[in-house]
Amino acid sequence: MKLIIYESNGAMEVKRTYTIQENGQVTLPTEWREKYGLKKGDMVSFVETDQGLIVVPQALLAMEALDEIGKALKEKGVTLEELMESGREIRGDLLKELYGIDDSANG
Repeated sequence: MKLIIYESNGAMEVKRTYTIQENGQVTLPTEWREKYGLKKGDMVSFVETDQGLIVVPQALLAMEALDEIGKALKEKGVTLEELMESGREIRGDLLKELYGIDDSANG
């Protein structure tokens, strides 16, 4: 299996061999942890590809998801402000429907 480290401008194939420990852990080299800003406790995701696994920091995945949401909103002609306002309206409707709370005085 190949380990591929994700970079924002593509993927770089890594030709190093690592041993998976008894509990399934692999230690990333210090140079990579420093380069990608990874520290103990950070969350990463593994994306399976035909070539192997890609290790992606969760922060990067979140930014990519936000970019995709932004593109979808733009395609639909919806601004972020409009989306947020509709969310406030829906929240107010739910407060009233589920709990009998009229939130209109706060908005």
